Amino acid sequence: MEYYTDGVPALSFLDARSTVLRQMRGVTPATEHVPLAICSGRILAEDIAADRDYPPFNRSVRDGFAVRSQDLPGTFQVIGEARAGGMFDGMVGKGQAVEIMTGAPVPEGADAVVMVEHCERHDDGTISTDRVLPSSTHIAPRGCEAESQSVVLVRGTRIDYPEISWLATTGHADVKVYAKPRVAIIATGDEIVEVNEVPADHQIRNSNAWSLAAQVQRAGGVPVILPIARDSREETRIQIELGLEADLFLLSGGVSAGKYDVVEPALAELGAEFFFDRVLIQPGQPLVFGRARNKFFFGLPGNPASTMVTFELFARAAIDLLSGSVDAPLPMTLARLTRPFRHRAGLTRFLPAHIDCTEVTPIDWQGSGDVPAICRANAFLVADPDKSQYEAGDLISVMPR
Repeated sequence: MEYYTDGVPALSFLDARSTVLRQMRGVTPATEHVPLAICSGRILAEDIAADRDYPPFNRSVRDGFAVRSQDLPGTFQVIGEARAGGMFDGMVGKGQAVEIMTGAPVPEGADAVVMVEHCERHDDGTISTDRVLPSSTHIAPRGCEAESQSVVLVRGTRIDYPEISWLATTGHADVKVYAKPRVAIIATGDEIVEVNEVPADHQIRNSNAWSLAAQVQRAGGVPVILPIARDSREETRIQIELGLEADLFLLSGGVSAGKYDVVEPALAELGAEFFFDRVLIQPGQPLVFGRARNKFFFGLPGNPASTMVTFELFARAAIDLLSGSVDAPLPMTLARLTRPFRHRAGLTRFLPAHIDCTEVTPIDWQGSGDVPAICRANAFLVADPDKSQYEAGDLISVMPR
């Protein structure tokens, strides 16, 4: 375990993420109803059950002829037709067949469908086949997909296109979902000016607040950008109090140990509880996570890459859970390095890279202020803290950007 001058241990990446998930799981979000047309990406706040059997009848899954399987192989008299949206009213008897289309109800008496390409038509209105089929061949039995009142979508599921399909199938014109969390964002520092200002040589524009707003929106939250907090404890505390009115509060900058890093002291004045204030990762070691006035907050490092990476690793999970999701996945994959890669062991590093199918190439960068390198990347290498050396062709974890 690595310690710092205040005697507080720095957490590993996995321990820090587990701490965030453990703390955030106790929050119960508000709910609301939204129309089906705009519910994509939201989190279900209720179970969605089948309103009837699906399929509601024995359904043909092929174009062909519905027959009695015990009569196969043989010649059959075609006595009618069943198509999707319609049905054949009679019964299929011995030596009889009904021409049937994919999706149509299987007529009573038939228990198999012979594919049309396996049949030969004759001028006298009969068909013949040499196939031998067991009962239920090419038939989806009633209720095989979902029985009436069985739960298909559970509360906490994120709604995507398959879920939209099921909601529409079961007649949900509006859907009960969890409310989107409001996420306050404050950038700190005397060196920061607004985006529409011309910075002096010693100043930078407020890019972190806007990149965080984009990440919050992509994660399903509602970003609320607050004014820049200057490097005084009093002003920072005032802005923090505004931020604590939201469901989650993100600060960017001011969380290191410098003379003008006043975020933690300001939070302490508000009775904040700190769960950790340093994580063994790069970029993003001086990362703060805590709670004040029953609201959770993150103090993210001020360098742009550090802000972006720590949001994706930790704050995004918090937004997932505040949105009502039952889990907070962190997408990872494995890819083979196209060239050797070295790093100093001891930290889990998230470094810009470009992944192409199953191969990944590290991108040269100049440190955590190098936004152009992040723009050229579509992923981050995830370098193991216990492995300092990788060769070309080695597998390495990759987090898509």
